Amino acid sequence: MAGSVMRCLNKIHSNPIPVIFRSASTSSADSSETFDLVVVGGGIVGCATAREMLERHPQLKIAIVEKENKLAMHQTGHNSGVVHAGIYYTPGSMKAKMCVEGLKLSYDYFGKHNIPYKKVGKLIVAQTPEQVSRIKDLYERGLKNEVPGLEMIEKNEISKFEDKCKGEKAIWSPSTGIVDWGEVCRFFASEFEKMGGKVILNNEVTGFRENNESKGGQGLSPISVLSKKGALQTKYVLTCAGLHSDRLAVMTGCDLSPRIVPFRGEYLQLNDNKKHLCSTNIYPVPDPRFPFLGVHFTPRMNGDIWLGPNAVLALAREGYRWTDVNVKDCIEMAKFPGLWKLCFRFILPGLKEAGKSIFYPLAVKDLQKFIPEMTYKDVKRGPAGVRAQAMDNDGKLVDDFVFDSGVGSLGGRVIHCRNAPSPAATSSMAIAKYISNKLEKDFTF
Repeated sequence: MAGSVMRCLNKIHSNPIPVIFRSASTSSADSSETFDLVVVGGGIVGCATAREMLERHPQLKIAIVEKENKLAMHQTGHNSGVVHAGIYYTPGSMKAKMCVEGLKLSYDYFGKHNIPYKKVGKLIVAQTPEQVSRIKDLYERGLKNEVPGLEMIEKNEISKFEDKCKGEKAIWSPSTGIVDWGEVCRFFASEFEKMGGKVILNNEVTGFRENNESKGGQGLSPISVLSKKGALQTKYVLTCAGLHSDRLAVMTGCDLSPRIVPFRGEYLQLNDNKKHLCSTNIYPVPDPRFPFLGVHFTPRMNGDIWLGPNAVLALAREGYRWTDVNVKDCIEMAKFPGLWKLCFRFILPGLKEAGKSIFYPLAVKDLQKFIPEMTYKDVKRGPAGVRAQAMDNDGKLVDDFVFDSGVGSLGGRVIHCRNAPSPAATSSMAIAKYISNKLEKDFTF
C-alpha cells in the first residue's frame, strides 16, 4: 500500500513531457573581446551564478568558460540527484541556511520551467539504541534549520512510508526530492545564453595575468584569462572549478589550504526486477566519528535505484575508476601532510571502504539492515562520482562552503568558490545569490 501511495506521489511533480535543453555554445576564446565577468567552471554553481548576475545586470558581458566539451561533466553530472532538505548541517552555518533557501528556490524554479522532478521524501532510519539517541539530536537540528514538514516516526510506522524498510525509529522528510541536476545546470546555461551570455567549451584555464599595456573601463587593467587556445580579457573573474578549485586559487596568490582531495563514491544499482523494493530515499543515521554519511538508497528520475555511495580515495582528481591514475595528482596527495593525518585517523574504516569497493557483496550487508529481503544477487555495479573534498593541513575536512579572494591588484579582482560540496546542487540558486551580492559589493560593474 505504502509503495503505491509513494508511486502516486511521485507522479504529482513529474512532467511527462520531456524538456528540450539547447546545447551550449562552442565559441572559442577571442582576445579582442572584453568581458565584465568571466566565470571559470561550467558546473551548477558557476552556471547558476552567471545566470543570476546577468538577470540582475542585463547590460553586462559575461562568459562561462569550461574545460570539457559539455557542461556539468563532473560533480554536477555525477551526484545522486537528491534535492536535500537541510537536516544534517550545523545550525547557523552557510550550508544550513543556503540548503533550506535553495530547496524552496529550486522547487519554485522547477515548477516555473516545467523541469521534471519528484518529491519522493526521505527516511533517516536508526537501527540501534545508540542511533535512536542520535536521531533525536538530528531531528532537533532539522527543526532549528527550519526544515519543512519533519516528522519523527516510530518503529511500527516506518512501513507506512516504505513497505520493506525496517528500523527502530526514523525521521521522515517529505520535502526531500530527486531531480537530474545536470539537466538543471544546462537549463541555467540555456537561460544565460538567451539573455546574451556566452558559454565557451573545450577551454581549460591555465592562468591569469593582468594586462598592464592597455586600460579597460574605469582605469582597470584587463585581466587575461589564459588557456592553450588563447586568452579572454575581463574586468573581473569568478572561479567555480570544483575538483580544481585550489589550483586556480593559488594562481592568484591564495594560500594552498584548503587543499582539494578527491574521494570516489561508487554506487550499486538494484536490478530491474527488484526496483519495487524501494520508492523513497533511505538514509542511515550518520556516525559523528566518520566524515561521510554512509550508504543509502536513492531513487533516480529514470526509475533506477542507486545504492551507496562508498568513499574511497581516488588516484586522480577525475578518477571514476580504480584504473584512473594521474601521476601529478598522486604526487600532490603524497606531499600533502593533511591527507596522511586523515589516513592515520581512519585507517581501518578506509580499508573497509576499499574492501567493499572491490567485493561489493560486503556493501550489501550494510544495506540489508534497512531492507532485509535484499540479497547481493539483487544488485549490480553502478556509476561513480568524485567528491572534491576540501581538507586543511591538519587533515580535517572542511565542512562548510568556502569563498576566497587572491592578493594584489589582480587577485583582488578574483573571487574563488573553493569548497562547494553537497548540498551545493540544492543550494546552487542560494549560493548564486550570495556570490552575486558579494560581486556587487566588492566590484564596480
